[in-house]
Amino acid sequence: MPDLRTRMIFAALMSFMMTVIMSGWITWLNIGFHPEYTARWGRAFLAAWPAAFIAVMLIAPTVQRVTQRLAAALR
Repeated sequence: MPDLRTRMIFAALMSFMMTVIMSGWITWLNIGFHPEYTARWGRAFLAAWPAAFIAVMLIAPTVQRVTQRLAAALR
């Protein structure tokens, strides 16, 4: 199991990348490339990133264990 520092760096990077993609995608689905698109995307990103970070911190260890079990079962 990775140490806390490694988990936090992973969670920050993973949540950042996923939040950029998902907030951009959902903002585009809701308003299209509207003149306010960038401002709304930014607000959506800032609202979502903390939640995504916490989710990754809490869920990643479980997902890693399940992944290891599935990979072992498929050998």
